[in-house]
Amino acid sequence: MTKQQQVLDAAIRVLGSGGMRQLTHRAVDTAAGLPQGSTSNHFRTRDALITGVLDRLLERETELWGSLAGDVTTPDAFARTVGALVERLAADPAVTLARHALFVEVAQRPELRPEVDRAHREIAGWAVPLIAGLGSTDPRADLAVVLALVDGLLANHLANPREDFDPTAVVRRVLRGIFAG
Repeated sequence: MTKQQQVLDAAIRVLGSGGMRQLTHRAVDTAAGLPQGSTSNHFRTRDALITGVLDRLLERETELWGSLAGDVTTPDAFARTVGALVERLAADPAVTLARHALFVEVAQRPELRPEVDRAHREIAGWAVPLIAGLGSTDPRADLAVVLALVDGLLANHLANPREDFDPTAVVRRVLRGIFAG
């Protein structure tokens, strides 16, 4: 892991445990166990740090998807993989809380939206062909549904964790609707 990744992972933990107000260079240095000033050496401004966190979350989630996605050439296999992704993300609430804190920040600060748009384009670059290959007649719109479903499942699980949490069943049901219509 690079020093920059170490800083960004610490920033994710800070965001996930304390929210956007707690995201300071000093707090990240402390969480990373680094000397004061280390975070600002990599990210001079708070906006640069926020952009770095967005990039790191995308990197981590893409790596997680890659580790889970074997054969996803059928809707059922895709549902199992998306369900496993949701379960893994739900197992680390700090990451999900950090994502949601960033989404709120971006909603309030439109100048940050290009970073989220860039991340969505990157995801769409590999996910749209995958969803099209599963039989979608509108893969971009269906990807938006899947991404919203993932975010909704995570938010609901964080707010109301349940022993019987089974995201795969929900994803499977939604995909049946997508591919039937």
